Amino acid sequence: MSTEQPRRPNVVIILTDDHAAHAIGAYGSVVNRTPRIDEIAEAGVRLDNCFCTNALCTPSRATILTGTYSHVNGVTTLETPIDASQPTFVSQLKAAGYRTAIVGKWHMGEGPGHDPEGFDYWAVLRDQGEYFDPQIRTARGVEIVEGYATDVITDLSLDWLDSLEGEEPWCLLVHHKAPHRPWEPDERHRGMYREPIPVPATFGDDYATRGSAAHRAAMRIADHLTLADLKEVPPEGLDYEQAALWKYQRYMEDYLACVASVDDNVGRVIDWLRAHDAFDDTLLMYTSDQGFFLGDHGWFDKRFMYDESLRMPLLVSCPSRIPARSEPLGQIVTNVDFAQTVLEAAGVAPHPRMQGLSIWPQLTSEPDAPTRPAMYYRYFENDDVNHHAFAHYGIRTERYKLIYFYNDGMGLPGSSPHVYPPEWELYDLELDPEELRNVVREPEYRGIREELEVQLWELQAELLDAPHHSQPVPERLRAVTG
Repeated sequence: MSTEQPRRPNVVIILTDDHAAHAIGAYGSVVNRTPRIDEIAEAGVRLDNCFCTNALCTPSRATILTGTYSHVNGVTTLETPIDASQPTFVSQLKAAGYRTAIVGKWHMGEGPGHDPEGFDYWAVLRDQGEYFDPQIRTARGVEIVEGYATDVITDLSLDWLDSLEGEEPWCLLVHHKAPHRPWEPDERHRGMYREPIPVPATFGDDYATRGSAAHRAAMRIADHLTLADLKEVPPEGLDYEQAALWKYQRYMEDYLACVASVDDNVGRVIDWLRAHDAFDDTLLMYTSDQGFFLGDHGWFDKRFMYDESLRMPLLVSCPSRIPARSEPLGQIVTNVDFAQTVLEAAGVAPHPRMQGLSIWPQLTSEPDAPTRPAMYYRYFENDDVNHHAFAHYGIRTERYKLIYFYNDGMGLPGSSPHVYPPEWELYDLELDPEELRNVVREPEYRGIREELEVQLWELQAELLDAPHHSQPVPERLRAVTG
């Protein structure tokens, strides 16, 4: 009888920036086509309820790497760089014999203590990076590489793969800048979406039942897109509503063209894997660091706990291990879970500090196995200078979402010194999937709200996150403890 051990899978994680799930064909997009990204779903599994735990680039990237929540890894805002010495799934893989590399957007600080650690090779953008002729940082210094960033990142990624010799497995992180603001497409894709792009049904949301956070946020397409975003002056003679729709079309035209370039480059990676007979034995994941508002509720950007911002796309394939499924996985998954999932796939033990759960069983042999009854979210960067989004946390179950806007930056970098009165919001996602009606003060939801307040309080304790001092102990817990 053979005692030969199965070969450990290679790992490729393609991480984009601000790519909303509803701009991917596999998720039913009505605004664009993504045939190469869709190939991953066709060969594997689409996850419909994957959520980020802090909808901001830097914190989400730290969470994906470390398998921990922002309050544990210390990366809470855009201005809090990572301590790169902390354990990550990459450092665990490297210790287990994997060759490791990251190419593209890092955005978690620069210099000793913040540069990538645990990678055999790294070539990353400086800060947000440029779309054209990007500056690329490596251990040797900084070099300007001519070309379009999405192509350059893929070129460097495939160059590293081509350089490998031997049979040891490898892990490659391909981190694209696109489709991040200011949405600068390359010549090949510019203008490919000039036909009218469907406008979301919630574009005219008036936030009538919401608290002050939605009203104050500076992310309205009608009001807050700049000339640098639009790249041309709006036509004369438009009234306010007409100008808002014109701006939406300009924004989406460039955003979707940037996505099209990503799609082509995902295809290049897939083609390389197939050409090297590696596709079947590679854990290939396509995701984004958070969702994005594509005119939903009249907004662009992210930050809020509403689903368009909260939901991350996640498509996963590894044909030798993951059966292709036409039905998506609908269980609640978060970016905290990525690290432990990758490690279980590789047969490597997770670090004890990691806080997620592996969904490898759901991907492979137990598609109906439960994950968690509720996910926890916290956005820390209160009243930031650009978007003025308020700090909040909350939980999302399959049916309900409870949000506490505590509206206090607590002195964290990137936050303003201003503190505003706290507010609650509650949504019934079954009856109101577009989250237009905040029912927190409606009498028929009082019992639900009280249950969710307890669930939130207990989840914070479980995850070792301290509630804001303004959040009262839930009434039901006060009744129990006297």
